Order: sequence, then structure tokens, then C-alpha cells
Amino acid sequence: MKLTLKLLIISLVFISFFTKADLQKGIDAANEGDFETAFFHFNYLVENNYGPAMYHLGQMHEFGYGIARDPKKAADIYSQGAKLGEADAMFALATLYEDGKGVKKDLQMAASLYQQSAKKGLAPAQFNLGVMYANGTGVIQDFFQAKEWYTKAAAQNYAAAQFNLALLYFEGQGVDKSLEMSFIWNSIAEFNGHKDASHSRKLDERKMSPSQVEEATEKANVLYQKILAGKYYGDERRI
Repeated sequence: MKLTLKLLIISLVFISFFTKADLQKGIDAANEGDFETAFFHFNYLVENNYGPAMYHLGQMHEFGYGIARDPKKAADIYSQGAKLGEADAMFALATLYEDGKGVKKDLQMAASLYQQSAKKGLAPAQFNLGVMYANGTGVIQDFFQAKEWYTKAAAQNYAAAQFNLALLYFEGQGVDKSLEMSFIWNSIAEFNGHKDASHSRKLDERKMSPSQVEEATEKANVLYQKILAGKYYGDERRI
């Protein structure tokens, strides 16, 4: 019995290794523009119910990479991946429901899928969910929840979330109004190449004294290093 179990475990490890290898072959082929090879690998894996490939095959159908665009087919494939708990597939399916592409537009469904994906740690989903809470789209408007989800994405160095956090602090929505925190988050987003954040940071700076700018800049640098090191968990009091 123990020998049978050991053989089963070894077999599963080999299967997992080869499926991941096939997935990477598909990804590499797609990145090189060899969509025929990419489709072969992704489609084979999806036919064998391999969840991670469902997002990639769905992308090919949604955007017409080497095949005709078919958002409805993409939605079907993303749905399969979502049922298997694939965060990327959940996110992609949410964008279709938000835009009404390939499925009937359903903002509540989009919000639900974003939340499922966000809880699995996908930064773009955390950001999009934050936007929906900020705007009251598909959910009841809640700036505190927007701040919470933006922060989770910002902690993963997602520039758009960092910029939107700055806006919340500037307006005092869901947080105590703070020009310093607006400056800090705009600076961090600017470090990541966000042009609007660069403009906003300069506007913040005009309203601050040189000493305030110097102190806030130092705090921004410290916080940015924490983010890069994966050691920022969303507690601004410890900046």
C-alpha cells in the first residue's frame, strides 16, 4: 500500500512538471509571436483541464492572437478557469462582465469576480475592485474599502493603486486628509513611472514648506524600499 502511494505521488509530480513545462512553452511561443505553437500547447492543456492554461487560451480568443477574435469563447474558457480557482481567469472574466464583451454586462458579477481574484492576491484585481468601491460601481460606494484594496495592490508595487491612494489622501476620502501622505504616495507612483503622479506630486509640493518636502521625501524613500522588499503591510502609522 505504501509503495502504491509513493508511486502515485511520484507520478503526480512528473505530471505537474510536464504540464508546467508545456505551459511555459506556450507562453514563450506567444511572446515570440508564434501563436500557432502557443495555441497548440494551451489548447492541449485546457482539454486536459489544466487551469493555469485557461487564462492564456482565453486571452488568445479574446484579443485574436493568431486566431479570430471571439470574446464569447474567451468568456467560456475563463469561466472554466474561474471554477478551478484561477485568479487570472477570474480577473479576465470580470473585465468581460464589466465591459459587456462576450457576456451580458453585469457590474455586480464583475465586482464579485474581482473580489475573488483580489483575495487570491492578484494586484490588478485588487486595484480594479478598489476603483469599483471608490466609484460605487457594482457595489455600494465605500471609500474605506477602496483604500483597503488600493493599499493591498500598492504593497505589491502597483503604480496605479499608489496614485489612487494619493488621491484619497488628498481628498480625505476613506482616510484622514493628508497632504503629506498624498505627496508620499504620488512620489512612490512616480518612482514607478506614473506620469500623472509626477504632476500631482509637484502640485502637492507647491503647498508644502521645504522642510515638509524634505521629510516627506525621506518617508517616501523608506516606504518604497519596504515595498520593494515585500515588507510593507499597509500601516501608514509606521512610515
